[in-house]
Amino acid sequence: MPTLFSYYTLKKHTIKNRIVFPPVVCFHYAGGDGFVVDRNVEHYRARAEGGPGIIITEATAFWEEGRLAPFQLGIWSDAHIPGLSRIAGTVKKNNVLSLLQIHHAGLISPESVTTTPGGPSADEKKPGSRALSVDEIRVIRDAFIAGALRAKRAGFDGIELHGAHGYLLSQFASTFFNKRDDEYGGNFSGRMKLATEIIRGIRAVCGDDFIIDYRLGANAPSLEDGIEIARYLETLGIDLLHVSHGGSLLNLPRTPRDFEYNWIVYSGTVIKTQVNTPVITVNEIKTPERASWLIENNKADFVALARPQMADPSWANHVKKNEPINLCLSCKPRCRWYEDSSLCPAVKKLMS
Repeated sequence: MPTLFSYYTLKKHTIKNRIVFPPVVCFHYAGGDGFVVDRNVEHYRARAEGGPGIIITEATAFWEEGRLAPFQLGIWSDAHIPGLSRIAGTVKKNNVLSLLQIHHAGLISPESVTTTPGGPSADEKKPGSRALSVDEIRVIRDAFIAGALRAKRAGFDGIELHGAHGYLLSQFASTFFNKRDDEYGGNFSGRMKLATEIIRGIRAVCGDDFIIDYRLGANAPSLEDGIEIARYLETLGIDLLHVSHGGSLLNLPRTPRDFEYNWIVYSGTVIKTQVNTPVITVNEIKTPERASWLIENNKADFVALARPQMADPSWANHVKKNEPINLCLSCKPRCRWYEDSSLCPAVKKLMS
């Protein structure tokens, strides 16, 4: 029976446990140029020393006009490689698998980034939004691939494609957003064409040993769609599936009454039954007991815990040694860490 601290072999990598620190944007660390600063490196050093098996570096923009905020980390230029290599190096130094999430917000890009956000189709609710032309889609496709190659050159073991949370790849995959009738829309094959070309392109330039993880929106727009996408991604040779939400509160799957986790975790457990690709589950798992149950009962291959490891960078080591954990305080109405990590009361407690 696997446990939270069982090893897992993925390609040439032996991952030391099933704990993932997922991509969490460090708001207000990087500036408008997207360059890594010392604070970024220290953030990942602390989490890497804390003992997870995988760290996925936060959403990193390969396209300036596709950022989710003006202070997002960047990988749109070779000039970003040296800074990102500092993160990859400090993570791998601690025997942690190092992945970088590459990202394009699409229609969700704010006005502070662009006044004309592009996606598969214009969003009637967002002034200035527009449908990308086929030529623009192909330029963005090539930029995705170039971003992955830069990640490899920076020393990362692989990348995560952000296909969840209503961002660009999720928009193209979803019938809710994608109203096109050309080669990048229409049927399932058309809606998945951009992701298909990106994945094949990354594999061609980065090689078979380079890990390609895909963060999947399970309800984009329904769990049935999420299952279909997961099965298809497996045929493309995806190495990991990180199952999250699709950015919408519509068509939420109903969890069984005896299932003690939320619908996002439930979606991940369902998708795991449909594919052989290893699955990362995420969202409000929080405790060692809840994380362990998912692994021990073969409901997930990996569990991603963000806020617990934000509040306690040594969460994994403390669990392994059965030591006290510095607990996330679940601030309401919004996590203070996301506003500014220095405001987090759990971090303040740890530092006192």
